[in-house]
Amino acid sequence: MTQKFDPRRRAILKAAIAGGAGAAISPFLGSPLSFAQSGGTVTLAIPGVPVTLDPVNQISHDWMVTSQAIFENLIEFDVDGEYKPQLAAAMPALSDDKRTYTFELRDDVVFQNGEPFTAEDVKYSFDWLLDPDNKAMRRPVFARIQEVNILSPTKVEFRLSEPYGPWLAFMTKCMGIFQKGSREANGPDFFRTAPVGVGTGPGIFEEWRPNEYISLVRNDKYYRDGLPAWDRLVVRQINEESTRVAYLMSGQVDLISAPPPKDFDRLSAMPMLEGAKRPTLGGWFAMNIDNTKAPFDDPNVRRAVSCAIDRESIATNVYYDLLSPAALPAPKDAWWYNADADAAASYDIERAQEFMAKSKYADGATFSLMVPSEPYLLDVRDAALVIQSQLAEIGLTMNLEVVEFQVMIQNAIKGTANTMFVNMSPGEPTYHLQNSLTPGQILSKSVKYDGPDMVALLKQGFAEPDQEKQKEIYLKLQDVLLRDMPLIWIGFVYAANIWRKGKPKDFTVNQGLTIVANEIVI
Repeated sequence: MTQKFDPRRRAILKAAIAGGAGAAISPFLGSPLSFAQSGGTVTLAIPGVPVTLDPVNQISHDWMVTSQAIFENLIEFDVDGEYKPQLAAAMPALSDDKRTYTFELRDDVVFQNGEPFTAEDVKYSFDWLLDPDNKAMRRPVFARIQEVNILSPTKVEFRLSEPYGPWLAFMTKCMGIFQKGSREANGPDFFRTAPVGVGTGPGIFEEWRPNEYISLVRNDKYYRDGLPAWDRLVVRQINEESTRVAYLMSGQVDLISAPPPKDFDRLSAMPMLEGAKRPTLGGWFAMNIDNTKAPFDDPNVRRAVSCAIDRESIATNVYYDLLSPAALPAPKDAWWYNADADAAASYDIERAQEFMAKSKYADGATFSLMVPSEPYLLDVRDAALVIQSQLAEIGLTMNLEVVEFQVMIQNAIKGTANTMFVNMSPGEPTYHLQNSLTPGQILSKSVKYDGPDMVALLKQGFAEPDQEKQKEIYLKLQDVLLRDMPLIWIGFVYAANIWRKGKPKDFTVNQGLTIVANEIVI
């Protein structure tokens, strides 16, 4: 569904917040559900539209809060972006040729149905994911895994076709271990809508009310002592940021994601609320552009667009410092940041005009930008309006096409859109580059970039475990991206949450953006 964008929307939201929570929430107070009032329940409110609970087909980083509470992985990122074992007993041993990873598994884990977790379940899960007949959305991320071998009930070996270190980073966001035989026994609809008993996580699926909430109940068989510290987890779907705030202030939810940037500091300072934000390494915010369609088939136009966007202004005036501006795929506090390349691609209107003058579209051009109608990590519609105005200064007319998020993603996968905003999440240097700029990946058809130099440098980085040597490679890689400008980067979103003071207790914002509900204490 496509809808006309209404620039008055922000004024309406601001008025709702300024008018107080009562006015905004009153239509919802009659709801039969008031989960936040029941002692053992923690209730979250997040934007977006959930479409699946299947971890190998999940693409919404917001709604991973539910699938990650049901399914677990061998290793994970913690809230500070550090690797730690999860179902594995320790980090894997790596062979000298950097192609074989050997995991020792925990021996005290059972599935939610009481069956023991073993190496057979690990092999089954990855074999199912990698089978092309199953058409798993996340298969391309792990396609370099050649075989998974069981060495003992608590030991499993992965052999890769070539060195590829990033696959470990993608487990948390793109994978989940499920019970051997569970796919054949239950079918795809079961995993998509009601995966009861087949995960090892702290939350057991309870109910999904479309357009309202997904709820999980406590897994009493969970292997981590004292967790989860809740009896029920309820994740409510509330797309409007003013409504999320109203639910929070009225006590109907305990914690919200994607708070309104302009009001973040004010809300965090309220006596009954707490808030925190932190920069992320993986919250890419970019324009995916089709490099084969006008006007982006000319690299000078791509360079001009990058230099015409005033990212600092967007970060300050639209997102109130909940966005870290970046013209290339590295935030300023990342170890792989290339300051010189970033500066050369950043805002400089005279340079942008020079690039346009050298292009075959010197007299101007028009294109359409797809924008998601509901927030995803952050609301990009206001930034779209600002960029629309900025590009007009160099003779480019950008029409906005507001569509449902799932419609936009399907267009991206099929390669049927000219330009769109995308957000990505895993905190690893190459994730967005692989997904959008290398052949056969989930978003590669939306960009159609032919970049052998970039692919060669990526391959070098995959084979290099030493971070300092990796850094040299990724600095060179950003120079290639500066030259070709196959995407237009805007920046990196902050992870930000606001919650009711004392519930949850000692909450830590996840650097990986997705709320980690597993360790919430109420």
